[in-house]
Amino acid sequence: MTISRLPEMTQAQRDRLAFAELRLRFVGEIRRQHLVARFGIQAAAATRDIAQYKKLAPRNLEYDTKSKAYVRSEWFRPLFDFPAERVLTWLTQGYGDGEPFRWKGVVPQERTTLPGQLNQELLSVLTRAIHRRAAVEVSYRALSSGLTTREIVPFAFADSGLRWHVRAFDRRSGEFRDFVLERFEDARLLTDPVQEHELPAHDIQWNRVTELELVPHPANVQHPDTIEGEYGMEKGVLEVRARAAMAGYLLRRWNVDCTEDHSLKGGEFHLWLRNRQALYGVTNLILAPGYHGHGDK
Repeated sequence: MTISRLPEMTQAQRDRLAFAELRLRFVGEIRRQHLVARFGIQAAAATRDIAQYKKLAPRNLEYDTKSKAYVRSEWFRPLFDFPAERVLTWLTQGYGDGEPFRWKGVVPQERTTLPGQLNQELLSVLTRAIHRRAAVEVSYRALSSGLTTREIVPFAFADSGLRWHVRAFDRRSGEFRDFVLERFEDARLLTDPVQEHELPAHDIQWNRVTELELVPHPANVQHPDTIEGEYGMEKGVLEVRARAAMAGYLLRRWNVDCTEDHSLKGGEFHLWLRNRQALYGVTNLILAPGYHGHGDK
C-alpha cells in the first residue's frame, strides 16, 4: 500500500490514521488504546489501523517491546500536512484531531492574524520533551540578547492572545520563563535527568492564581451597561481568575487600565482593574497597561 491509496479510504479511516500520526509526531508514541479511546473502536480495529499506517509509512514507527508501544523512529517523515495552529489546538485543547481538510464555513469570516514561521518539526521536539519530562537544547532569538544557545525544561504551552509561548525552566538564568515559539531556531532532546527544582511544581508564578476584578472604565465609558452586557458582568463586575504568569498577557489583550486612578485615556480602554492589589508579586506586569508605564515587552 502506498500514500496514493489515502484518497480511496473513508474519511473515518483517514481520521484515525491522521490521529495516529499526530500522536507519533508530537507525543512520540501511539498505542492501540489511544485509538480505542478516541474513536470508540474495538482493539482489533485499532491494531489494523496501526498496521495500515505502517504500510503507508514503514519508516515512521518502531515497536518498543519495553513500553509495548509504537514509537516515533529516527526517520520519521509526516504523511499529513496539518496547519500549525490546528496542531497547537489539538495539543492544548484536545479536539480537532481528525485528518486536516479545507471546507467552507456556513457564514463568511475573516481573521486578522500576522503570518508566523513555526517549524512543526521543532515544535514536535518541545512536545515530546513535555511528554517525557525531558530537557531540550535550543537556539533561541531573544529581543535582549539575540541568538543564543541554552537548555530549557518545557512543561506547558500558553496562548497570550497574540502569539504562542512555551513555559519552561531556563537553565541559563535559573528561572521559569516564557519563550515565543516562532523565535526558536533549533531544538534537540537531551538525555540528562531533570532536577527537582526544574519541575513545574516549583514555578511559583505558574501555580499562583490571581483573582482580578474588572469593571467598566469610569472615565472612558459613557454607558457602563453596554460594557456590563458585553462581558456578562454581574453587579457591574467581571471576576476573572488567571495564573499569575498569564495575568500580564490577559490585561494587555483586553486593554485593561491598571492605574490606581483609572487615568489612561483612549477609546481602547473600556475596562479598569478595580483591585490593583491583586497584582502584587506578579512578575510580567510590564505588559499591564498603566501598571509600570504603558509599554510592551
